[in-house]
Amino acid sequence: MKVLIVGGGGREHAIAVSMKKSKRVDKIFCVPGNAGIAQIAECDSSIGVMEFDKIIAYGKEKEVDLVFVAPDDPLAAGLVDVLEAEGFRVFGPEKRAAILEASKAFSKDLMRKYHIPTAEYETFDDPEKALAYLEHSNMPIVLKADGLALGKGVLICNTLEEARAGVREIMQDKHFGSAGDVLVIEEFMTGPEVSVLAFVDGRTIKPMASAQDHKRAGDGDEGPNTGGMGNISPSPFYTEEVDAFCRKYIYQPTVDAMAAEGREFKGVIFFGLMLTPEGPKVLEYNARFGDPEAQVVLCRMKNDLLDVVDACIDGTLDKVELEFEEDAAVCVVLASEGYPVSYEKGYEITGLEQFEGKEDYYCFHAGSKLDSQGRVVTNGGRVLGVTARGKNLEEAREKAYAATEWVSFANKYMRHDIGKKIMP
Repeated sequence: MKVLIVGGGGREHAIAVSMKKSKRVDKIFCVPGNAGIAQIAECDSSIGVMEFDKIIAYGKEKEVDLVFVAPDDPLAAGLVDVLEAEGFRVFGPEKRAAILEASKAFSKDLMRKYHIPTAEYETFDDPEKALAYLEHSNMPIVLKADGLALGKGVLICNTLEEARAGVREIMQDKHFGSAGDVLVIEEFMTGPEVSVLAFVDGRTIKPMASAQDHKRAGDGDEGPNTGGMGNISPSPFYTEEVDAFCRKYIYQPTVDAMAAEGREFKGVIFFGLMLTPEGPKVLEYNARFGDPEAQVVLCRMKNDLLDVVDACIDGTLDKVELEFEEDAAVCVVLASEGYPVSYEKGYEITGLEQFEGKEDYYCFHAGSKLDSQGRVVTNGGRVLGVTARGKNLEEAREKAYAATEWVSFANKYMRHDIGKKIMP
């Protein structure tokens, strides 16, 4: 089969690496791709993920058998629907299902209606009403822009002053653009955060191995929120008891709720969970693989990814037994100094050849490209996801941090405490 992956980050590189392992995949294409993906796939960096007509034309030209739509923006905008209308076989939720991520107000209302555990909340489209509501709210409190904001549209406010400023930032100054037209104000929850990705075929849901993201830019969970500075899998907090609870009260009810609403979901649901003193609750949904969750979860999956994708599309996921290695994986993101606020790019990356032929080590490219001289250079805030597997989290962490020393670029930056909390 010929597979076309839409996207150009670390998540898409991890998907491409998994697809390449399939005995049924002959050729992988990717738009726009990046310098790492280009080593195993044919990329066209001139096509953006929101250029639907170009993606259709490219898919037809290359006669692809499957299109895997990976990022949130094209899913929310209906790329899957457009491709299906053109006769393509596509993996990913249609627009009416991708709203699970595209609108936080929708997902919160869905959880309330179907009694899926989540934080208490209210929704506002008028900043004055939001400000009035805050006057009688307990602090800290959480403000969320309704729409997609590159994973950064969430503000945790410790004081009333911070909360007022947050409302202005999101709703009036439009710091996150139209994503802030509607605001969700949510009670602040405490407890460990856990991420669980799950394959869905519209009716059946099969959770993958758990993971744990590190969102803040700096050590000790300081600094601004990012798209993720590192990840570990499995999460030591995700016990068998937690899993049983989530399957019964969160995972299956979410799939059933979407079907009941006439929004049958096929693809991957990302469950962002908070393990509160009252039990697990949903922080957020994503309608696709997380990044860098995909990097630590897919490398541990035993199944042929294409087989699972086919089952999701065909509605036969109940016949698939998902299997994961009994080991662990840790991903450390190498970013550009200054990310996520402002940073320079275009610096040459050296040492990438160190990963060649080394089992259990991966260097997933997130923000890289080939320059006019054919050199691999930095092309984003998050540049590389250095990932390693080990017999346990301690060993995987040690190996991942050792591997971060193999590569260099001018403004290389990373956190030094990914997974540290799990150390004895």
